[in-house]
Amino acid sequence: MSEMSDQGETWHPTEPRRGLTLRALGEQLGLSTATISLALRDSPLVAESTRLRVRALAEEVGYVANRSAASLRTARTNMVGVVVHDVLNPYFAEIFRAVEGALNAQSLAIMICNHGDDVRRQRTFVETLMQHRADGLIICPAVGTTPEEMNRIARSGMPCVMICRDVGGTGEVDLPMVRGDDFAGSRSVTRHLIAAGHQRIAFVGGRRASSAGRERHAGYAAAHEEAGLTLDPTLHISEAMTAAGGRDAAPHLLSLSPPPTAIFGFNDLVASGLIAALHRAGITPGRDIAVAGYDDTELAAWSTPALTSVFNVPEQIGSLAADLLRRQIEGERVPPEHVLIEPALRIRESTDPAKR
Repeated sequence: MSEMSDQGETWHPTEPRRGLTLRALGEQLGLSTATISLALRDSPLVAESTRLRVRALAEEVGYVANRSAASLRTARTNMVGVVVHDVLNPYFAEIFRAVEGALNAQSLAIMICNHGDDVRRQRTFVETLMQHRADGLIICPAVGTTPEEMNRIARSGMPCVMICRDVGGTGEVDLPMVRGDDFAGSRSVTRHLIAAGHQRIAFVGGRRASSAGRERHAGYAAAHEEAGLTLDPTLHISEAMTAAGGRDAAPHLLSLSPPPTAIFGFNDLVASGLIAALHRAGITPGRDIAVAGYDDTELAAWSTPALTSVFNVPEQIGSLAADLLRRQIEGERVPPEHVLIEPALRIRESTDPAKR
């Protein structure tokens, strides 16, 4: 049934509405405006069951801090949020540089947020950006983000573009997305290793709950299938995302009998950790074991040996995402299409041909 807000307007609890108030939420739930306000701030003064009821209705109707994000479009703050899972990864620094360059030309400043693959933390950042009237959002979704979570942002009216990670299946999210083709990039580097004579190729890293993790592993598997090679599950170590993860994976791989002749790191950070651990073990990367990475960050060309890696087009991703966001901020209806950009394999010293 429809309800009346304190301003006498009719609204339906399942539809986002401009100017929705605390009082309107309170009337729907039979609670005071003070209780609603405390619940939305997760105050311990309000019972958990009540907080959950309030949060559920607020999210359902697109309520954000006493005003819908759609109503905020009348006032510009010239601030855009960029939300990713790891600000320490140099690949994202390259995307930030491209985004900032494009948006600064439009007198827009960026505020960088790091959610660390925590969906709750990501939601807090997004709500904070809405409360501070940010003009838009570029987001690499946290692992575990659902299509509904992203569609709530779309319904709120805040201009938004996803980057680097997909959410759900085709057509499930009503937002544009820009990323490199992780399947194609991973398949290309694995094909290169196989062509160099390697048949025992380890794959280290990547969160399988993320689209990048799944698709890079799928590309690795597809190259093996094309070559008639059987995947050995002992050569697959998932979840590593950092140099420390690469260092930790090395002892297990070296203990195998026989050990791999090549290792493919999910990203350059993982690969750099692998190279460091191999050096520490008295093994020369590129001569004794081939190592490849992904993203082709600046550290790849300057590592020892220089790292073969997949250039994952950060400048194109950042500039295109910024342009799609700018168009939305200016009032254009941007279709929720997903843009895949072809990456490029860059071969260096770390993947010498396998010993025969």
